[in-house]
This record gives sequence, structure tokens and C-alpha cells, in this order.
Amino acid sequence: MQAKTTILSLPEEELVHPGNRACAGCALGIAYRVGLKALGKNTIIVVPPSCLTVLQGLYPIAATKLPSLNVTFASTAAAATGLLGALKALKKKDINVVGWAGDGGTSDIGLQALSGACERGDNFLFICYDNEAYMNTGVQRSGTTPMGALTSNTPIKGKLQQKKDVPAIMAAHGIPYVATCSASYPLDLFDKITKALTFDGVKYIHIHTPCPPGWGFQPRYAVKVGKLAVETGLYELYEVENSVMRLTGASAKLREKRKLLPVADYFKSQGRFKILTDEKIGQIQEEVNARWEGYSVTQEESAQD
Repeated sequence: MQAKTTILSLPEEELVHPGNRACAGCALGIAYRVGLKALGKNTIIVVPPSCLTVLQGLYPIAATKLPSLNVTFASTAAAATGLLGALKALKKKDINVVGWAGDGGTSDIGLQALSGACERGDNFLFICYDNEAYMNTGVQRSGTTPMGALTSNTPIKGKLQQKKDVPAIMAAHGIPYVATCSASYPLDLFDKITKALTFDGVKYIHIHTPCPPGWGFQPRYAVKVGKLAVETGLYELYEVENSVMRLTGASAKLREKRKLLPVADYFKSQGRFKILTDEKIGQIQEEVNARWEGYSVTQEESAQD
């Protein structure tokens, strides 16, 4: 079993410069800094239009120390496939090709290219940082925006549709490794990226990434808000390895304790959910309770086996 990383065993070398153009309190900065440590220097990053392109900086300035290819919104996975072909032609081996896109460039605009790469079995890692809207262009709703969240184009009633479950969609492709992470749990993120690199084929990692201006909370609470999503059971940390799913990290501990925080704690921490009624929050709580009861049953069945 892979040893868990601690703050003391985390690589000291920084692969992103301390200065960048991210918003104050942006959780993407945490995920990117730790994620690059896990990927290592022998890596090429493919990035579509997103908050990450802003964080990295506009030409000729770059916050990242790694080679980075900026591509069109829909073509992250296709460009990663092209890079693999170019590296093969140049006989260059052992270089990590990594697509790193936001939820818009993953769940919506880039999904078709990613699905095609999964079907072909191309050997790269795709990372989605999910701040649950098109934040870079003014907080428009995306496929992963939660139901009820206010955005600039759902300003009155909030989003009417359920959040798209992209990790489940990716797992349905039968790829070797899918994992969910949170920027609020960086060591778990580090370990899952490291593990993903050991598999051949497309690997997918989904990172829950709190956004202070888009979600409506003060920048100093970014980590707290991300942890609340996990501690209330609204967002699970898990991995799907060769089609076998298991809860991990903080979520696995929550299942053992069987004591979640009320979902109202999470919703009331953000301005984007201010129109949610107590009745609607109660319905969501029931849905979360039912889902987690299913996890408990699965755990008991596994113990009996």
C-alpha cells in the first residue's frame, strides 16, 4: 500500500513561482502548487481558457516553471493526445502529459474530446479543478454548478438543474483510475496524483475548488468552506481503481463515525445559496443521508466478505 504523504515528506521544491494573478483566497492556488509537486519537473501541462491561464500569467510572464501549452476551450484532451504523438515521434519517454482544465472546459465544452481519449486509451492524466461555474468570464453557470446556486445567468431562482456528476461519467468509460479530491485536503490530492501516474491510459482527477468571489464568502474561509463540503457529505472523497470504488481520507473517516455535519452549515457559509429555503435544504439533507446510508451498507457487506 502506498505510504501517505505528510507535511514533512512533501517535496520542498516549488514548481510554481510565489507571484501569480489568482484572486485572494483562490483554492486553485493550493491545488496547483501541491499538484505540481506531485507531477514533478518532467511534465508538460495542457491548459484551456480558464482561471488557471490567469493564474499562470499572460505571455511573456508565467507563474509556472513547467512547459505549458495553452489551447482552445474544447481541445484540452485532443491536444494532450497530439503531444503524446509528438513525444513518441521524438522518441522522448517518461514525460508526464497532463491536461488541467476548469469545470467548463471539462464537463461542458471539453467533454467530447476527453470522452474520445478515454475510448482510445491515450496515456495521459486529466485534472479538473471544479469551482462550479465559469468564474473567469463572470460567474456563469456550468454543468457542475449545484442546483439552487445563484450565478450571473441564473440570478433569480438559481440553477434549476442538478450538478453534473463528471467523475461518475469518467468512471463509466472503464478507465483505470478516477479520483475525487478537494483543495482543502492537499495531502490527499498529492497522493492521488502520484498514484494516478502509475496507471496506463487516461486517468482522471476531480478537485473541488472553493472560489471566494464566485461563491460569496470571504477569502480567508476558502479551506474551511471546502472542508465543510466534505464534512457535510455533500462532496465525497473517493477513488475508483479498475472499476472498484472506495471512500478515502476524510470521507472514509466520516463513514466510520457515521456523523455528518448538517448540510445547512455549508449552504449558509456562501452567498450563492441565499435563496435556498429551509424546506429545500431539508430535502437535500434527506438525499445526503440516504446516500451515506448506502455507503454504510456497502462497508458492512465488505466486512462480511
